[in-house]
Amino acid sequence: MKKTALFFIALFTLLMTNYTDSIAAENVKISYEVKFTEPQAHYADIEMTVSGLAQNALDLKMPVWTPGSYLVREFAKNLESFGVEANGKTIPFVKTSKNTWHINTTNINSVKVKYRMYCFEISVRTAFIDVTHAFLSTSGMFLYPNGMLMHPSTIHITPYKNWDKVSTSLEMVNNDPFTRTAPNYDILFDSPIEVGNQDVFGFKAAGVDYEVAMYGGGNYDKERLKKDMAHVVELETAVFGENPNKHYTFIVHNYNRGGGGLEHLSSTVLGASRNSYNTESGYQNFLSLVAHEHFHLWNVKRLRPIALGPFDYDNENYTTDLWIAEGFTAYYDNMIVNRTKLYSTDNYLGVLAADINIVENSQGAKIQPLSQSSYDAWIKAYRPDENSANTTISYYNKGSVAAFLLDLEIISDSKTKYSLDDVMKYMYNEYYKTKKRGYTDAEFKQGLEKFAGKNLDSFYQKYVNGLDQIDYNKYLGYAGYKLTDEFANTNIPTLGIKTSTVAGVTKVIGVSRGTAGWIDGINVNDELKAIDDQPITDPKNLLGDKKVGDKVTVTVIRDGQTLNLPVTLLRNNDFKYKIESIDSPSETQLAVRKKWLIYNKNTPSI
Repeated sequence: MKKTALFFIALFTLLMTNYTDSIAAENVKISYEVKFTEPQAHYADIEMTVSGLAQNALDLKMPVWTPGSYLVREFAKNLESFGVEANGKTIPFVKTSKNTWHINTTNINSVKVKYRMYCFEISVRTAFIDVTHAFLSTSGMFLYPNGMLMHPSTIHITPYKNWDKVSTSLEMVNNDPFTRTAPNYDILFDSPIEVGNQDVFGFKAAGVDYEVAMYGGGNYDKERLKKDMAHVVELETAVFGENPNKHYTFIVHNYNRGGGGLEHLSSTVLGASRNSYNTESGYQNFLSLVAHEHFHLWNVKRLRPIALGPFDYDNENYTTDLWIAEGFTAYYDNMIVNRTKLYSTDNYLGVLAADINIVENSQGAKIQPLSQSSYDAWIKAYRPDENSANTTISYYNKGSVAAFLLDLEIISDSKTKYSLDDVMKYMYNEYYKTKKRGYTDAEFKQGLEKFAGKNLDSFYQKYVNGLDQIDYNKYLGYAGYKLTDEFANTNIPTLGIKTSTVAGVTKVIGVSRGTAGWIDGINVNDELKAIDDQPITDPKNLLGDKKVGDKVTVTVIRDGQTLNLPVTLLRNNDFKYKIESIDSPSETQLAVRKKWLIYNKNTPSI
């Protein structure tokens, strides 16, 4: 037989096999039942049914990470009591990797898999269960059949005792709030579920129904939140020109001290402090958090780096563009709150200056480029240690700074015709809606250049891929502002260390690169005992009336031994920047300032 004939027979056989497998997979039905028999011990009992099988083997997998949080968290570590039944009998299985369970399904068309999940980690990224509520971070709860990520599934929840509510963006089945369905696993893993007696209220904004589910109580004012959250939604929708959701869910966990958020396609989970809603700073911080995570429904969940979808749930998904995905969102969260006019422009400029201070006072900004910070998120950003401040820079803070620089560059270069808003809207339409894929590094840069009207190679070389000192006054000058350092004329000595005092014991928890402590050998975990034989009585005023250049003896206990370290005090080189107007800004500068800080939804776009 000729090789060409053999080739076509092999190709036909392969295609028919794939076609047969596809037909077989289409007949598979997947459902879950979730019960809480021991919530006080933080357990969920899950029964997964996979029926309509026509294959000889079934591999079930647990994701190792959750999209939006770039760290392999090994959710399988929380799974126990795995067992399989078929035709009323227990059948064997083999665990073939850290997150894979292999089941022989020869002559078996339906299996029931029972397992338990231990859920006792309070964060917006991880599941938590106790007698008051259950938060199901779905990527860390539900197994999925390998090769069937595009399959729909149904989840039925049996609530514990008096729990009476379910809050999630997943659609109901037959109008039953305790039975939900997901069209595929990307949607399921992107749709957290809150079960309990949460305080639920809602509002409508941008044509979308919004639900807010508050757990943990708090001094929040529902009517004020409805109004202000709706305003945030409307302003963000105006940036992109549309709101792609039919409904959206805010799950808010209120704790004594809480923070953080995690974005999802049609929902978000927020951590908040329950008694901070009635302070100006607390309320502004909460609105900024709302604005940040909600902005992600466009930037990241739909307009995304090409590496972030379709997801590989077994491994890291690397991208150099988290400075856009997260940093630009961090810029917009405060800008959107500024656009609500709930706070003064001076307040906004103070928040922006705070970001600049974080970047410029970070020694890591001199070591790690912004693009590398994005790429190394998996091994550095979510695994900080005592030396992280000396070696890394946050793609949130420096990414936000990069966004404000680019915003002013575009406004100035286009003579106030365009802004960063136009870039975001264009990229959303071009890549999410038209090309239906993520963007590459080069493509986002081209989008920025389209509205800046010039090549941005220098900007990228200096500030994205390089370590150049940022020329803030060049960009702020476009709007008639300048950056001033309140510490510029000070000569205050410092050891360059951070300390923590617990039960009267003061320990070093950080040593800043290039400072006196760094040069003369003070270590993290050293217990500070005395300076020049004077016992430490006030950890907040270690140096008293000492001066720059003084030579002191720092007495520490290290590994049970007393050491006397000679240290020469150096000047505190930290910055305390503020943004203020230049004298007599020109009409051109005032026009840029107005475009930047005074929102007008009728601005033109390409």
